[in-house]
Amino acid sequence: MARLVMKFGGTSVGDPARIARVARHIKREWDAGHEVCAVISAMAGETNRLIELTSEVAALHDAREYDSVIATGEQVSSGLVALALQALGVPSRSWLAWQIPIHTTGVHGAARITDIDPKEIELRLRGEGRERQVAVIAGFQGIGPDNRLTTLGRGAGDLTAVAMAAALKADRCDIYTDVTGVFTTDPRIVEKARKLDRISYEEMLEMSSLGAKVLQSRSVELALVHGVRLQVLSSFLEPEEIPALDAKKIFVVPGTLVCDEDEIVEQLVVSGIAYSRDEAKVTVRHVPDRPGVAAEIFGCLSDANINVDMIVQNVSEANKTTDITFTVGKSDLKRALEALTPALAKMPGVALNSDDGVAKISIIGIGMRSHTGIARTMFETLGEKGINIDVISTSEIKVSVLIDAEYTELAVRALHAAYGLDKT
Repeated sequence: MARLVMKFGGTSVGDPARIARVARHIKREWDAGHEVCAVISAMAGETNRLIELTSEVAALHDAREYDSVIATGEQVSSGLVALALQALGVPSRSWLAWQIPIHTTGVHGAARITDIDPKEIELRLRGEGRERQVAVIAGFQGIGPDNRLTTLGRGAGDLTAVAMAAALKADRCDIYTDVTGVFTTDPRIVEKARKLDRISYEEMLEMSSLGAKVLQSRSVELALVHGVRLQVLSSFLEPEEIPALDAKKIFVVPGTLVCDEDEIVEQLVVSGIAYSRDEAKVTVRHVPDRPGVAAEIFGCLSDANINVDMIVQNVSEANKTTDITFTVGKSDLKRALEALTPALAKMPGVALNSDDGVAKISIIGIGMRSHTGIARTMFETLGEKGINIDVISTSEIKVSVLIDAEYTELAVRALHAAYGLDKT
């Protein structure tokens, strides 16, 4: 017997028929004798509906009440899954964050988990002194220092699942979604995109933060820190198609295992191509070339809780002025410009330009550590397609470039082929 955390996303519980199939997936593991904790997201589209409803009632709403409203989607879906399990004869109970409890910071809408007390859940899973149960947990939510309900940010059902797996010392955390695993790139753009049997935590973290939507980046980071074994697979497969194996053994068909790189026998030089159209470029021109100026500029953005990604500073003109270019999320562009205005007003001659018609294209692979010429192939491939590069950013296992958004799909297809990712 092993202990499993099974997480089901919004599309997996989108209607009663899908909820029934989710219950059968859980029952498969229950019948195999495993202890099962299920983490459930809101039904597809429900969180967006609640956000719109909140905005219609009060455009400038109280963040605490906002969390109280949008967290109800997970409460409904977790209750429905528990009912579906009971209908199949599987003892189960739904749990909200405050009942466990899952403690968080008090930042409403983007809270971070600080502690989880898993004692009661463990008792229910083991059935000590009572009937053994499946614990069905509402994802995406926690309880703040003031005992107010908090939410963890969009896509944070994955984070709840990984955090519960870490707290429960689960043997594996299975993330059920609407795709069959992690692919070399978006299959909607590249038909020959291949499913990866295994991918390292580091590669998955880069892919998630660079635009891939399979897993939330914070959840991958938490899995890396705590060594939680993740598996991504599709909830749309029939339960009978997935073997209920010993969770301490690894099966990577039909899903993708996210694991330590030491477990990957054949490491690809480039494992995947990620892209993001949610980018905006900001350029501050004629900035005084003196110590402390960059701190003033980026300090304003930090104070406004705006994340900055790629940063490039040009060589100064006669040691007097320079240009600084950086990227922010497209949704943060307006706030970024507003945050910069007061600081730049103190710098005579400074000009501010922005462009939200850009996209970030990235190549990721742990094999890049030991191979040369990877960036050259990227730049040559884009050059041959007539795609100009605005900004370049690198790390040990990735290279990212900023290009005109209209060339996004062309760039992804060209790079996917250039690195041989469309070959079996």
